[in-house]
Amino acid sequence: MADRVLEVEGLNAWYMVKKTPFSPKEKKVVLHDLSFYIEENEILGLVGESGCGKSSLCKVILGMLNSYDGTVKHYTKRPQVVFQDPFGSLNPVKRVGWILEEPLRLAGGYTKEERQKKVCEMLEAVGLSTEYRKRYPRELSGGQRQRISIAAALISGAKFIIADEPVSALDVTVQAQILDLLLKLKQEFGLSILFISHDLNVVYQLCSRVLVMQKGRIVEQGDIDDIYDHPKEAYTKELLDAAMAFDEE
Repeated sequence: MADRVLEVEGLNAWYMVKKTPFSPKEKKVVLHDLSFYIEENEILGLVGESGCGKSSLCKVILGMLNSYDGTVKHYTKRPQVVFQDPFGSLNPVKRVGWILEEPLRLAGGYTKEERQKKVCEMLEAVGLSTEYRKRYPRELSGGQRQRISIAAALISGAKFIIADEPVSALDVTVQAQILDLLLKLKQEFGLSILFISHDLNVVYQLCSRVLVMQKGRIVEQGDIDDIYDHPKEAYTKELLDAAMAFDEE
């Protein structure tokens, strides 16, 4: 059995919310008894409709939501995140070189020359020339900005990343390029990826296993071919039928 980067067991999570401005806060449970794992060098898909709990699960994994019980065990550094909107996650007034150096400055222990060398190496790893370190995010295409976001997530040595709808804002051709890049980086760096997407066709291309979430619960999980070819839950079948219908249009 491969080593794991994350184990989640019996996870329940909640927010304290007010139904009205003057009412006391009440507990609203958003995640119910979740159990799963992610192995080293694995891409695990996470699918489900909007509001199913994907974002809350990510917040727990990232340490941004602490109101939970159950266990969340990290066997590597906490993951870095690649977001759907790379422009929103990149400092618009800083050049790419500065943006990529920033995680190394915060980590400490690098000389200026070492930081610049790692920036150049990471740009080349994501398929961009070193000339891009002089550019601003506004001067890049959507696909180029996403490559920079991936580079920023990996430059400090992360082995586990959360890719939150990383290609949904890109056109189909660029989507394919970014998916190919993620597969390449997985092999090159031994990455584990939690890949969140509403596009089941994209998940099938990229992932070895998949979790299906509905209303804060994992209703089905397993090998990608087993889930797609023989779904056990009606909800999973609905998602697959919708994806097939959209693909045929």
